[in-house]
This record gives sequence, C-alpha cells and structure tokens, in this order.
Amino acid sequence: MRIQINTDDNIEGIDSLTSRFEAEIAGGLSRFSDQITAVEVHLSDENAGKGGSDDKRCLLEARPTGSAPVAVRHQAATPDEALSGAVQKMQRKLQSELGRRNHAKGGPSIRDMDPL
Repeated sequence: MRIQINTDDNIEGIDSLTSRFEAEIAGGLSRFSDQITAVEVHLSDENAGKGGSDDKRCLLEARPTGSAPVAVRHQAATPDEALSGAVQKMQRKLQSELGRRNHAKGGPSIRDMDPL
C-alpha cells in the first residue's frame, strides 16, 4: 500500500509529521492493506493564517483494487486530530464497501450445494 501525503502552504511542520502520519495510516488501515493499492492524504488549513476551531481539513482517499476510489473528509482543530478522524471514518467506509463485495447476501447459493 503506497501512502502519499499532500499539504497546502499553510500547514507547518509537515516534515516532522509525515512519518507519524504514515505510521497511523498504515496501522489504521492494515487489515485492508491487501485490498488497497494506494492511500492519498490532502491536509489543508481552511482559514489560512486566521486561526479558529476546526479549521484543519483532512481528505483521505483510498484506492481499492478492482473498484472506484473511496474518499472521506474530517475537520478538526489540529492536523493530527483531522487525520485521526479521517482514518476512523475510512475504516468504517472500507468495512462497508469491501464487506459488501466479499459477502453474498443470504449465504451460499443452492446451486453451489453438493447433489444428493
């Protein structure tokens, strides 16, 4: 699973955060790692230098194999909190999306049963 982190010019100290963010993403999405080819992170400061609560936005996009990309967004007061919230949302989203793909509704088909 390839992880790419993108930021706007208003996020400071991203060099020190990158390895920590990559570890959090890899750990949080580890159970889906064999089904995801890439994860892209977009961190931005909505209010630029003005400050304010919940002005850091994290857009997290995962690319599952064989299907369309899945994206979630979370806003928080700090980049760390925004990323953590986005990772939690992505876990739920992937569980829902990939869980549907891997499980047939109602169980096995009668056609798959052994004849008597």
